[in-house]
This record gives sequence, C-alpha cells and structure tokens, in this order.
Amino acid sequence: MAYKQPVSVLVMIYTPQLDVLLLERADRPGFWQSVTGSCEPGETLRETAMREVFEETGLDTGKYNLSDWQLTHEYEIFPHWRHRYAPDVTHNIEHVFGLELPGALPVTLAPGEHLGYEWVQWRQAALRVFSWTNVEALRTLGERHGLTL
Repeated sequence: MAYKQPVSVLVMIYTPQLDVLLLERADRPGFWQSVTGSCEPGETLRETAMREVFEETGLDTGKYNLSDWQLTHEYEIFPHWRHRYAPDVTHNIEHVFGLELPGALPVTLAPGEHLGYEWVQWRQAALRVFSWTNVEALRTLGERHGLTL
C-alpha cells in the first residue's frame, strides 16, 4: 500500500453571496467539510486542488476563479486516519485555495467518498464543519470580503 503524503489542500468553493459547498464524508457520516485531498507524487499544490475538486465534485476549475490563498495550517492527523500515512507521520500541512463560482451549482459526488452535499451560508458552514482548519478557511473567506465570523 502506498502511503498518503502529509501535504494536502483544502479548497473553499463559494459563490459571490458567500454560500459555501459542504460535503458529507462517507467514512464518517455527519462530518461535513470542504473539498480536501493529499498531494500525489510530482503534483503541484494547484494541480492537487484542481484534481481534488474535479474528483469530488465534477467541477472543472478551469472555468472558474481558482486562487491560492497563501494560507497553510499544520495539524495533527486524527488517529482514525493515521493508518493512511507512513508509521512515523502524525502531522499534515494543509494549503488553502478558493474557488469562486457564479452561483450554487449542482455537483457530482465521488462514489464512496461523500454521501451528500449542501450549499450553506458561510457563517452556518463554520458551525457545521468538523475541522478547525476548515473553520479558519471560512473565517478567511469572510475577511476577504470585509466580514467577520
């Protein structure tokens, strides 16, 4: 089994009205999040963001504004997901991107990866996501639009 790299992206997909796309994890029902995923060998962070958005939603980032927010978080990998990484790996570095869409679009979920999706106002999304890094990315989204969480 090839281990995951401890470098990932989180892509905040949102509309001009700051509705945010949330995905419910299939392996943890009730856990909501933005698009996330680990870098593959040889991929740039941008390529990872583009691939993950397409795999998890079917959206083509080339049609919209994908931006690197130059924001990173280091966090401890949850114990129930650590088996995916090399035995000595306990932390991950996550790079945040934003993808602005013209409106709330339907998405095609990756089978087996997500159970459902919802478009949620950004402040409500901050109450639903399970990871603190996702809350921080939502806070940044608001700040980029002159709003506070």
